Amino acid sequence: MAGVILLADPKSNAWEFSKKIQEYIINKHYGNSHVVEFPLYELEVKYFRNNEFLVHAQENVRRKEVYFISDCSLDPSKWLTQLLMVKDMLLSASAERVNFVLPNLLWGRQDRKHMPHVPISSRALANALSPGLSRIITMDMHASQVQGFYPSNLPVDNLHSFPDAVNHLILFHSIDIKNLVLVSPDSGGVTRTRAFANQLTKKTGENYSLAIINKFRSKDGEIEVMELAGNVEGKNVLMIDDIIDSGGTLCEAANLLRKKGAKKVIGYGTHGLFTEGYDKILQFIDIVIVSNTIPTNDSRVEVVKVNDLFAEAIYRDYKGLSISELF
Repeated sequence: MAGVILLADPKSNAWEFSKKIQEYIINKHYGNSHVVEFPLYELEVKYFRNNEFLVHAQENVRRKEVYFISDCSLDPSKWLTQLLMVKDMLLSASAERVNFVLPNLLWGRQDRKHMPHVPISSRALANALSPGLSRIITMDMHASQVQGFYPSNLPVDNLHSFPDAVNHLILFHSIDIKNLVLVSPDSGGVTRTRAFANQLTKKTGENYSLAIINKFRSKDGEIEVMELAGNVEGKNVLMIDDIIDSGGTLCEAANLLRKKGAKKVIGYGTHGLFTEGYDKILQFIDIVIVSNTIPTNDSRVEVVKVNDLFAEAIYRDYKGLSISELF
């Protein structure tokens, strides 16, 4: 079996995440902090004056299995360019296998043609990344069918943050779990919300009601009408989403839920982008919870740490063990 390497940019937001991954693997599976079975190598990124950049692995990667842990808080164009450069660098340096750990798979919302003469950007991304790549490990894809854009010899492991989020909800909140309704903020998130409810049921033994908000848009980014299917009167509400971008949908949904009699409104989104800041969302939602796939720098937002789950998936992949057993 080839040796294994974890690789990340020490100047990026992925570095602390990568260090936690390495610590988990070593401590759980080797029980000795001095074992270097999973060394973490630094990726050097050198910028030129015109913002082009050079990536450089400062250690030997020949015949190694490499897991590059990406900083998904980068500008999407820079993120994609870096992935392509890193892949070419590692293959040119004779790495045995190149694996990408992408906590948030960007471009995932553009998974179909919603109007004439536009690209299917998720497919374009898959076509660009696939050649020479061995595996992708990501989490809570916006649309799981995007996996179908990748060839059969390139597995895409879509991890689920829900078990960790459920544990966080139970351990750190005193809300009445029995009085909880799970809400999908749009019809496309029903499967995601049902999966969260199933995880919650496994932990508590309770059955949970689901509600759906149907929204109709006049144009991109503008919500015209929102309708609630389900009963939330007198209930605490947990909205489940994969991405919190500007937060506009969650805020509008929270207003609707309160008009329908909801008590406390909680919002969970795996990937917290917060492109318009935190204040707007926190004005409308009582508790906001995200995972640490993207760093969050506001103490008012609760963070579910999923680095251990990524670590376990990496270890299992390297050892040829089942990843699906984690869920």
